[in-house]
Amino acid sequence: MENSVLDLWSIFEFLMPGYLESAADFRDRYETPIAKEKSREVMERLRRRLRPFVLRRTKREVAPDLPKKLEQTVLCPLSAEQREVYSQVMDAGRRKVLSSLAANEGQQRMIMLQALTRLRQICCDHRLLQLPQPPQESSGKAAVFRELQEQAFDGNHRVLVFSQFASLLRLLGQELQEWRTDFCYLDGATKNREAEVHRFQKSSIPVFLISLKAGGVGLNLTGADTVIHFDPWWNPAIEDQVDCSRSAHSGRAKPRGVPRS
Repeated sequence: MENSVLDLWSIFEFLMPGYLESAADFRDRYETPIAKEKSREVMERLRRRLRPFVLRRTKREVAPDLPKKLEQTVLCPLSAEQREVYSQVMDAGRRKVLSSLAANEGQQRMIMLQALTRLRQICCDHRLLQLPQPPQESSGKAAVFRELQEQAFDGNHRVLVFSQFASLLRLLGQELQEWRTDFCYLDGATKNREAEVHRFQKSSIPVFLISLKAGGVGLNLTGADTVIHFDPWWNPAIEDQVDCSRSAHSGRAKPRGVPRS
């Protein structure tokens, strides 16, 4: 489950059509009382109905020999140039949103989402905006990423790097090439996922750059022991799904830009 209680209905409608009745009935009987009213009684009623068909096991029960997951949140202050771009884009986005509200154009949500996405991109690396004048200095996250990579290489760790922006992964790939570091790459445009996964698994390549959306399910990357989430996803449940869809690992770092958009 990633988005709402209604995800359960979709799964059971595929497995056992009609068991949870129609989507509208499920929404009225379960989703609304649970999501909006926080009804424990309704939640327990739904749990009793699903319990015979759902087996939930924790990692400790399935593979007690795996090490405990260690998590670290790394704060990354914006560079001076990055902060200036952030302020300019934030002011422009605020004006656009207020103008849309005043005109009652009906597209406020999309405009706000676009503005927030641009701010998130700047927190990652202001080069993603493709400004008329190329940036003269790297982003705060890029600098911290280099440090994390050096630490991983010194410790003979192999790293999975996730980002929601394929354009960012390409920038990281360019930097790895400059460091003469071999890497694997996977995003939505990758033609043969299995071949790239196999190449990483059967080699000593130290880095695998992966789009969070493209690599969120269906991967089992036992060759890595460290994960870097370069930027947080809108929905934290998807990050958790990424961790579950590959092997256990010894470390998981989340570099976060400051301010966080």
